Amino acid sequence: MLSSAASIKSTPAANAAAASFAALTARLDYLSAADIESIRQAYRFADEAHLGQLRNSGEPYITHPIAVAQQCAEWKLDAQALMAALLHDAIEDCGVTKPELIKRFGAPVAELVDGLTKLEKLEFNTREENQAESFRKMLLAMARDVRVILVKLADRTHNMRTLDDAPRDKWTRISRETLDIYAPIAHRLGLNTTYRELQELSFRHLHPWRYTTLSKALLRARGRRRDAIKRVQSDVESAFVNAGIPIRMDGREKTLYSIYRKMDQKHLSFAQVTDIYGFRIIVQKLTTCYTAMGVLHQLFKPLPGKFKDYIAIPKVNGYQSLHTTLVGPFGTNIEFQIRTEAMHVVAESGVAAHWLYKATDPESDASKKMGTQWLQSLLDIQQETGDAAEFWDHVKVDLYPDAVYVFTPKSQIRAMPRGATIVDFAYAIHSDVGHRAVAAKVNGEQVPLRSELHNGDVIEVITAPTSSPNPGWLGFVRTGKARSKIRQYLKTIALKELQNLGEKMLAQALRAEGINREHLSEDDETHHLRWEKILRFTGNRSRADLLADIALGKRVASIIAKRIVTLLAESGEKPDALLMSRERYTAHESVSQGALVLDGSEGASVQFATCCRPIPGDSIVGYLGRGEGLFVHTDDCAVARRLQQRDSERFIAVDWSDEPVRAFETNLLVTVANGKGVLARVAAALASVEADITHVDMRQEPAQDATDLRFQVAVRDRVHLAAALRSVKHTPSVLRVQRAKSAE
Repeated sequence: MLSSAASIKSTPAANAAAASFAALTARLDYLSAADIESIRQAYRFADEAHLGQLRNSGEPYITHPIAVAQQCAEWKLDAQALMAALLHDAIEDCGVTKPELIKRFGAPVAELVDGLTKLEKLEFNTREENQAESFRKMLLAMARDVRVILVKLADRTHNMRTLDDAPRDKWTRISRETLDIYAPIAHRLGLNTTYRELQELSFRHLHPWRYTTLSKALLRARGRRRDAIKRVQSDVESAFVNAGIPIRMDGREKTLYSIYRKMDQKHLSFAQVTDIYGFRIIVQKLTTCYTAMGVLHQLFKPLPGKFKDYIAIPKVNGYQSLHTTLVGPFGTNIEFQIRTEAMHVVAESGVAAHWLYKATDPESDASKKMGTQWLQSLLDIQQETGDAAEFWDHVKVDLYPDAVYVFTPKSQIRAMPRGATIVDFAYAIHSDVGHRAVAAKVNGEQVPLRSELHNGDVIEVITAPTSSPNPGWLGFVRTGKARSKIRQYLKTIALKELQNLGEKMLAQALRAEGINREHLSEDDETHHLRWEKILRFTGNRSRADLLADIALGKRVASIIAKRIVTLLAESGEKPDALLMSRERYTAHESVSQGALVLDGSEGASVQFATCCRPIPGDSIVGYLGRGEGLFVHTDDCAVARRLQQRDSERFIAVDWSDEPVRAFETNLLVTVANGKGVLARVAAALASVEADITHVDMRQEPAQDATDLRFQVAVRDRVHLAAALRSVKHTPSVLRVQRAKSAE
């Protein structure tokens, strides 16, 4: 018979009859007598704690914990989980304390109940910090003990089954939360039966009219196609009898929500959804799965491109089956899933199958590893992420996986979310591989690091010891692990760079006051005590924090320097008059300290303005943005002049080092006579003087006799730039070349 989740409904009478302790004990035959007695004690305690409380339906409140425990018993969870299911509302609603639960039922049960209590009142309808923080707690509790989320999913399932009794104004929030949060978690953990039911119940309460309309359409379609389905079932059963292969055959019907989602995403009418019906073939042995597929392909023609082998390459959540879509009678497409009994248990129960196996075979660890890879990754992301909202962003990516399967050069299989890139793969292998990645080969061919992965790709990541993550990677990585590792690395590096810049700026300010750099150290007790006084003055937690704040413009270096001078004066130390006179009076009259020397090694803490793109040899000024770090402009830049009129006190003197450590980008405007190969000739002229082209812009203009080409080139200094200009100027077809001092 075909089964459907479309008719999920319950009544108060049915709930009351099912949710009795006698009905629960009838399902506990897999537990020992001692375990059942412990569960009975928990029931009595919960019944007494909830005495007098009623649900919205008017039933005694205890019917809800019993129903949750029954669902956990279906998954064959252990006695501790069932006790926690019965007690899960005791702390929140009845004033029972955690120490009391520890005394009565032991620490493990109390920890489970405490974890569930933190989840009980969560609402995920906003992105507020407290919601994100609560969700993080839930996932981390889940990573430590997956029974927490299993009991929570059982709790949410019963609440959704009885949502009709709740006030209608709560339907949308609870259903949306279930659809967005709990259903994906159920799917991620392989609890497919629960996943489908939660989706279906959410759909029914979110869109009652659409649900009813689709239900009627499905009922009519079922009647019209009954004969075709019966014929397929009969033909398949006969074929397997003739082949001598014993099977169990179950009919399957697409849920209303999945039909609705397919119609919505692909803009189809109900009549255009052809894969509503399917069958599961359950066989005895793994090898028989492939034989069974051969029998089916002999019986009906397979649809090209619709065969998937999830046995050889299981899904991330442990799911295994062969999938094939066949063209049945009257042109109807019918999907068949072929699996063993053990695979079927895992397919329907996912992570919970561990307890199902354990109930029948205590020594079995057939599914212990299912879901643990993802759960462990939550702890890894947590260690890299301090911000709760950021953690939620990372995890949300991994809650909706559509996996692709790729191979390492040693033929190890890796499952990655669809859309994942080479960088995601590198971080999945190891954090150091991700950090040091510089290039990659896919199936032996060189590809960019942002390339998306496809099924069957063999990925080789090339690393370099001096390489580090690029901030641009955050624009295309797809996995939470890669995103959190990159952000953590960049934060660490950026902080070090800011501290180095802040130390340079403070040293310059101290020199202007006649104080040597040695007073910046914390080496001896005198200096350490002096820094403690400075930190009390600024309100910073540490010397490193203060230096970073100076670099970001949150603290003014000259004010800190004057404070240090005051503290030195208290201990009898005087400024060096010669040093003061040499440093204070510079070419920059508006600045009361010596120039900060830049060599290009400052990293993200110093930004060279894109409006004028200064290069070594240019006369430059530094603008200390509020909380944004140091921006360097040419002193004739129009933007810098406007800032100076408005905010002159935030400018500091900067100068180039005699030996810059890298090239700097600047803009060239080249006017050329139109003709074949002119762009190549200009590029060759720049290459001949070793000026790297980082960007070329040819405006979308109608073809004319003369055209402007805009190049962004990296040069060492003004001398190198002059050589590049001369080389381009002498190129045929070039009419004019000049440095563009402002972005156009």
